[in-house]
Amino acid sequence: MEKAQNAITLLKADHKAVEKLFKQFEKMKSDEDTQDEKTELVAQICRELTIHTQIEEEILYPMVRAAIDDGDLMDEAQVEHASAKDLIEQLQSMQPDDECYDAKVTVLGEYVMHHVKEEEEEMFPKAKKADLDLKDIGERLALRKEELEEELQSASASRTSRGASRRPSTSRHTTH
Repeated sequence: MEKAQNAITLLKADHKAVEKLFKQFEKMKSDEDTQDEKTELVAQICRELTIHTQIEEEILYPMVRAAIDDGDLMDEAQVEHASAKDLIEQLQSMQPDDECYDAKVTVLGEYVMHHVKEEEEEMFPKAKKADLDLKDIGERLALRKEELEEELQSASASRTSRGASRRPSTSRHTTH
């Protein structure tokens, strides 16, 4: 692992990366010739957000909630994560030509950008003022992020190999 970043630096870098992905999507949204690229881009957005929300919920939010006196802010962040996760789940079972696909990605982007703004303008400043070891939290976030990336990569590779091995087998097993 490279030099540890503090928690806020790491999370802001994630925010910038996903914002860039949403901007890419907006550019290709109306182009019918980019269905495969759109599918992969949305899958990447969903992976990034899934990992990001999980590390925040597992590590950052409990520590910030305990350190600051703003339960409403933390509750709103949890609800915003739940809404984003619901849209991610819907998108993961859709195809780019499905009804409302582009709209759901756009709304997810709007939710995420609203959430990012609140985190960066409200939660992060409060976390900085609180007596939190942001470098230690950043190291924990980075480590957990790596673990989740590996888990998702393994799960994806497993699904891909199962799918590939299933296709030819259907013609071989016509009777039981």
